[in-house]
Amino acid sequence: MFVKRLGLAAFLAATSVVGSAWAVALSDAAGRYAISKNGSSIRFVIGKAGGGGLNGAFGRFEGTIRIDGGDIGRSRVDLTIYPESVGTGEGRIDAFLRSDAVFDVANSRQITFRSTSVQRTGDKSAVVTGQLTARGNTSTEKFAVELQGMNGGQIRFHVSGKVLRSRYQMDVGTPLYSNIVAFDMQFTGRRG
Repeated sequence: MFVKRLGLAAFLAATSVVGSAWAVALSDAAGRYAISKNGSSIRFVIGKAGGGGLNGAFGRFEGTIRIDGGDIGRSRVDLTIYPESVGTGEGRIDAFLRSDAVFDVANSRQITFRSTSVQRTGDKSAVVTGQLTARGNTSTEKFAVELQGMNGGQIRFHVSGKVLRSRYQMDVGTPLYSNIVAFDMQFTGRRG
């Protein structure tokens, strides 16, 4: 559920930066990029009735972004998140999230996102739509991507979106805890 391949969407948004200081031509951003651990993060928030909530992050993930310079819509984002790497700063909560009540890491070791379409929404922005799979459940999700910079063979983008936990059989604790998971992701990709 948390595999919002928005990172890929952001990457694709980068290809739409024609004429900006970051990319002189669309072909400058075209290519395949591997998501780097340095400069990348996947954070999430789940609200709670009465305030507060749950803030966390995934420490282990990998993915690729392929930007098609001729047709941004044919660009691709593939992301894999390893849910055993979830961290909230509280060991008891982390153990619960890894349990069969939420991520079930013993039986579901990966969360994946595979883009199915990329649509430009501005000079430096796009919406990436794709299939998110968690705990054996697959649903279509959309993420907003914004290009933050491009320098040589490296690209940076911000990705955000919201996912319903119930689609992935992870809605334990509702309605006290929101069914909505808000993602805030930063991705740095290196061409290669």
